[in-house]
Amino acid sequence: MKVTVVGAGAVGASCAEYIAIKNFAAEVVLLDIKEGYAEGKAMDLMQTASLNGFDTKITGSTNDYAKTANSDVCVITSGIPRKPGMTREELIGINAGIVKTVSANLIEHSPETIIIVVSNPMDTMTYLVHKTTGLAKNKIIGMGGALDSARFKYRLAEALDAPISDVDGMVIGGHSDKGMVPLTRLATRNSVPVSEFISEERLTQVMEDTKVGGATLTGLLGTSAWYAPGAAVSGMVQAIACDTKKIFPCSTLLEGEYGLNDLCIGVPVVLGKNGIESIVEINLSDAEKAHLSSSAEGVKATNGLLEL
Repeated sequence: MKVTVVGAGAVGASCAEYIAIKNFAAEVVLLDIKEGYAEGKAMDLMQTASLNGFDTKITGSTNDYAKTANSDVCVITSGIPRKPGMTREELIGINAGIVKTVSANLIEHSPETIIIVVSNPMDTMTYLVHKTTGLAKNKIIGMGGALDSARFKYRLAEALDAPISDVDGMVIGGHSDKGMVPLTRLATRNSVPVSEFISEERLTQVMEDTKVGGATLTGLLGTSAWYAPGAAVSGMVQAIACDTKKIFPCSTLLEGEYGLNDLCIGVPVVLGKNGIESIVEINLSDAEKAHLSSSAEGVKATNGLLEL
């Protein structure tokens, strides 16, 4: 298993670190346009191998896509991160050009690869890769829902005063502050609905805190978060590498599922060796359907800003 991570910034380096520590990949290639940056990050990470007990080889490269050849999975984190007060959608002009170029270079050297898109606005960047690469739809995956669901479970555990291992929940919809649809109705604590433990008012607060999870961190850090995004990607890559058939909410191209067409948006999918093995259609309430539909309209509006 060979994995390439494009973008050696905080998110990309965290992706590489978590993938290496889990020790399921033979090699991780870290690539960046900044001279020596990926090489330095790779060397620093390799010097933790004996301390963290992994044998994954981490290689750094300055914009040499030949070193990414025959990658099984490629992760695109490159692009400018959010600053305080910015929406993900405001990044579209710069990041679209970057993602289009990066994906073309990756596929030139790894035509059978699976691409995971992290760059924002994530749903629209995932759609862009679909429209410009010709890769099969199961091989193009947007990361957002996996991260949003992790943030949802963090907020649920906080509200429940429970260990996070006891909590399960999922966020579907667009990866944006307004587009996320946390499925509070289906959230559980050890199989018991969370509504048995906390009030509707508190659950609503959990939902709202989840939706602005990224913006909250951007305000505190002055830039986008990186630990949780890196961990979300590593979990997805591991599911593909190890063919676990684990369900993640991911941004995927819909062609009639959930009544939606010609857009990428977060829904539950089964991840395995072929990338997206299947899309899982769950029964949504009327309110959840309405929220997902509204989220889809927002994603389509952002897609309309692309110059395809």
